Formats: sequence, structure tokens, C-alpha cells
Amino acid sequence: MPESRLHRLSALGQSVWIDSLSREWLETGELARMMREDAVVGVTSNPTIFQKAMSEGDWYDEQLREVMEAEDDLKEIFLQLAAHDIAAACDLFRPVWEEGHGRDGYVSMEVDPNLAYDTEATIEQATRFHDWLERPNLFVKIPATAPGLPAIEEMIARGRNINVTLTFSLQRYAEVAESYIRGVERLVEAGGDPSAVASVASFFVSRVDTETDKRLDDAGRPELKGKLAIANAKLAYQEYKQIFADDRWEALAAKGATRQRCLWASTSTKNPEYRDVMYVEELIGPETVNTMPKETIEAFQDHGEVALTLEQDLDEARRLFEQLAEAGIDYDDVTDTLEREGVQKFIDSFTELLEGIETKRSQLVSAA
Repeated sequence: MPESRLHRLSALGQSVWIDSLSREWLETGELARMMREDAVVGVTSNPTIFQKAMSEGDWYDEQLREVMEAEDDLKEIFLQLAAHDIAAACDLFRPVWEEGHGRDGYVSMEVDPNLAYDTEATIEQATRFHDWLERPNLFVKIPATAPGLPAIEEMIARGRNINVTLTFSLQRYAEVAESYIRGVERLVEAGGDPSAVASVASFFVSRVDTETDKRLDDAGRPELKGKLAIANAKLAYQEYKQIFADDRWEALAAKGATRQRCLWASTSTKNPEYRDVMYVEELIGPETVNTMPKETIEAFQDHGEVALTLEQDLDEARRLFEQLAEAGIDYDDVTDTLEREGVQKFIDSFTELLEGIETKRSQLVSAA
């Protein structure tokens, strides 16, 4: 088989993950196929992803019947169904994790989005997921809200792998990295092995343009549309390079600690006027991850251009922030809005998911 575009992208140091998971993909071998043919080495999931997967077909019906015999709580029923998929995916990707010495091969399961502003409850559920699934290549996703930051630090200090999700701003990204580093420092101080814990910072991309473009239309500055998301991510990567190169970090690296890589999330193109693979093509660089929807993977395999782009046009990216300010666009308000809406979207999907399970349960009971 000729080397695919995504295999060539991977050779430049960027890991390809997929932002979906379903029982169907696991049982039909589709996920395994994407590992072979599309260079996929990791999986992320969230309530929206599971809501879609569980609403299609009858792949979950058999297990749902079994779980219903012992469990009435809809959230617990969902967790049983989701944990089955997450565990199976972790086992499928375990060889990737082992062969790469913990660089890739991770599968992410997200805490209940209703806990996004509750530090202690987030810690409790994240701990439960790790204890329950007991997979070294499990990531638990915690949102980068202000209350999420101490939960991230605490879990890292306990030696637990964390995927930090819903990161939008440069300031919050720096706080996320600081939470990770403090957690690693505490782990080392307690005699733990920092080489055994991993983390990624999921930096959301396309949604930044979606929100900013609306404001630019209102401001009469359409020539600036479609630029902030990529500039934002490029500057976050520069922060990453600085943060994980100073003396404080090097002291931890000497003890085996691994950098918290940037993960580009929300990389499908929402605006049909933009190139459908722009959020992949423009952010290719080493020590990063891009978690893509399946349709974006297929599009990139078909016509994506592979080149190191992540550190190109940095001066232009910085200038864009000045231009946006001159146009009256409040960057902090954009990213604060996106964080609030991001949490709410996951809550809405989680609610819809539970309603779907209730409907499916009623159907199965009636059929019986």
C-alpha cells in the first residue's frame, strides 16, 4: 500500500487521532482499519459523540437489556455502555501505547459536563473512571474551566492521565500547562514516577473562527475572517515551546516527565467557503496531535497538502491580534463565550443522550 497523506503527516511528528468512537466501529473492524490505513493512533470522545453513536442502529441494544436488569439510573446506564466502548478501544490501541512508550495509543472518556464548575466532583468522577477501567492508556477529559484547573493538577499529582478539553484562549492555555507542571512537581515530591503520567491540552480551533467571523461581519471587517483560529493555535504552540523548555521543566524532564502536548480539536471546517482541510494543513508541526472527525480524515487523505506549517507566518499571526482589537473585537470575550457555550453544548448533548437512552429503554421494554 502506498504511503498515505496522513502517514506522511505523522512522519513530521504530528499524531493523528480521531474524535469519534462507536460500538459499530469497534465490532465491524472499522476503527482497526483506520489505524492501519489512516495512521490513527488515538481516540477522543465526548457526550456529543456518544449521543450520535447510541442513537444510530441497534448496536447497544443487547448490552442495554443486560444493564437495565440491574440499573435504573440513566447516567449509570450510559456510563456502563460508554465504559464498554472505551475499554475495548483502550485494548485495541494498547499495542500502539506500548510500542511508542506512552506517546500515543490513548482513548479519552469525558467527565460529566454538568460537573464543569465543580472541582471536587470532577476529581471524584475522574478518579472513578481511572479506577474502574484500569487502563494505562486511558485519558480522562476535564474541561479547562477555572474550577477544572485544580482538578487537573490534583489528578496529575495522583499520577493519572488527563486530557484537558475546551481550551480556547492563550491565557487559559498557559494556566492549563501550569496546572500540569504543578501536578507533576507534586507527584515527584511524593516519590511518584513522572514518566508514568501523560497529558494533552486540547486547544479548540474552528469554533474560534465561527464566533469571531460573526463579530467581524457586524464590525464591517470581513477581510479578517477565517484567520483567528489558526493564528491562535500557532501562538499557543509558541507558548508550549517556551513553557516546556525552561529550567523548571528541564528539572522534571530529567526525572522522566513528558511534555503536555498541544492537541488541535474542533478541526472540521464549519464554513463551506473555507477549504475543508484548512485546520489540518495550517497546523502541522512536531510534538502535536490533531484529533479529526472521520470526514476530515477522508478529505485530507484525498487532497490534503503535507508540509510543516505550524511555525510559519508567526509575525502575521501576532499582527492579526492587533488588527482584531482595532476592529473592536474583544478576544477575551470571544474565548470566554466559547468556553461557556462549549460546556453548555456538552451538557445539552448529555441531556439528549440520556433522553435517547430512556426512549430506547421504553422501546425494548415494550418489545419484550
